[in-house]
Amino acid sequence: MPNSRQNRVPETKIKPIAERLGADARFTGRGVTIAFLDAGFYGHRDITKPKNRVKAFHDVLSRAPAPHALPAPDVSSWHGMMTSVVCCGNGDLSHGKYKGLAHEAEIVLVKVGSVSRIRHDDITLGIDWVIANRERLGIRVLNVSCGGDYEASYLWDGLSRAAEAAVRAGIVVVAAAGNAGHDPRHPVVPPASTPAVITVGGFDDEQGALDRCVPYHSSYGPTVDGVQKPEIIAPAIRIAAPILPGTATATQAELLAELTVADDNELHDLIAASPGVDQELDAAKHLQPYQLRQIIASKRAGEKVISKHYKEVDGTSFAAPIVASVVAQMLEARPDLTPQTVKRLLIDSAVRMPHVPIDRQGWGVVQPKAAVARALEHPQHEGIRPW
Repeated sequence: MPNSRQNRVPETKIKPIAERLGADARFTGRGVTIAFLDAGFYGHRDITKPKNRVKAFHDVLSRAPAPHALPAPDVSSWHGMMTSVVCCGNGDLSHGKYKGLAHEAEIVLVKVGSVSRIRHDDITLGIDWVIANRERLGIRVLNVSCGGDYEASYLWDGLSRAAEAAVRAGIVVVAAAGNAGHDPRHPVVPPASTPAVITVGGFDDEQGALDRCVPYHSSYGPTVDGVQKPEIIAPAIRIAAPILPGTATATQAELLAELTVADDNELHDLIAASPGVDQELDAAKHLQPYQLRQIIASKRAGEKVISKHYKEVDGTSFAAPIVASVVAQMLEARPDLTPQTVKRLLIDSAVRMPHVPIDRQGWGVVQPKAAVARALEHPQHEGIRPW
């Protein structure tokens, strides 16, 4: 006798970031604007519904400002869509489950490349644009989940100097450390190698307690200038992120989600009605239902599908926006904090993993609730608004 649909509603072990890090739910990034630099973007429902929180979109390649006019999804859109939603998404398509810590923050999106290439100098142009428009758009935080083409000293490198200028202008710059930890040289490239920037590495929190967590293969210092990076780490694996609509991945995820909750006597018809979506399922459509369910479960795990709208992603590209969302919480709690003070409070409140070398984790795992508490306790006279 086939199981009922309600007994087969797909369950996921992917916990929301707020639950994994113990965030303070009172703070949601309200009143804070975060800018993102990436290869491309898409206005996902989690940042545009019920209210469009995208204040501006700018493409440095075309030099054409286009506020509230995000392009249709294309192959260059997925990475920036995911980083912005991990930070600021409200979980609209997950009934609020997979929302970022800064799910009420406003957003500025700056395209600095394409799926094939993000150039060193184009990231510089993106940072320059953010600085030039910081007052008009109220930008307080800049997330950079991409890196330059090469290692370089911050003393002469244009990208590093632009990042330093952004911090001097009052913008908290958060950068992904990179994922070259397997490389014997594990290089950290600009802007993550810049001293004033908050550089974020990653760790795997699957086991829960800090003494059982393991580091992600993040890049780490010392940099060419002898600066130790990263300063802080955040979850970098099994992060729930949206699937780009209109793609083959989205079509496959929708079919897998539908098959998961279907009755046994519906499986063959559903697969037959979706030819070409998944070749393995096409070839297996004549198998018995119990055999099909094994394939479906294996496909979901292999493709890291959480639901028809979300999948698992990994990388410091997603650890960085988690830290950027914590920064937004801190600035909501205390808008007068300077970038230097924000960085110090993040570092002071972090907790080191006891069994992991310091050069792999800096000051340790970001602690959202403790960081906000430190911000609230900070003396008023030590931080002023940059404008």
